[in-house]
Amino acid sequence: MIFSQKKKKSEWTMDEGEEIYLAGVMQRAGATNGNGRVYPLDILRREVENYKKLVREGRAVGELDHPESSVVELKNTSHIVTEINMDGDDVIGKIRLLETHAGKTAIELLKGGVRLGISSRGLGSTRNEGSKTIVQDDFQLICFDLVSEPSTTGAFMLREGKEPNIFTKADKINRILNDILSYEK
Repeated sequence: MIFSQKKKKSEWTMDEGEEIYLAGVMQRAGATNGNGRVYPLDILRREVENYKKLVREGRAVGELDHPESSVVELKNTSHIVTEINMDGDDVIGKIRLLETHAGKTAIELLKGGVRLGISSRGLGSTRNEGSKTIVQDDFQLICFDLVSEPSTTGAFMLREGKEPNIFTKADKINRILNDILSYEK
């Protein structure tokens, strides 16, 4: 998918029928996220490996917004994950927006200049350790949803190869604070 952005106004153009791919950090291990949770690296690595099966089978779909349900509703599906891997502590991935109602809404949001975040949805227990909430070994990754405010710092999906991964000042401050808070021993 090729987009062009003209001047400061968010005017996106694309050729009819082209597929839209977005890529970026989808989750991060070892850091306290915006929901106060910490995903241990071994648990996140295991779940990414399990999730790759869904990616290979073409079943790794997600919704536009985070529903309360643990069931992925196909009628609300906006995208499919086409690649997912661990890169150090980061889960990185690539998604393709679908020609569904929710997918078309996501495309219109992009055209309007909205930055789409991504957030994991899963089931499992947590344990409190001081000010941190640690995700436990029974965690099961269900999917990744497109959201307006991702809990993982910097988890915004960007046009693949078209835009550098630029963090806002708030993103940079949040990263520094998360690093300081996760440094507690």
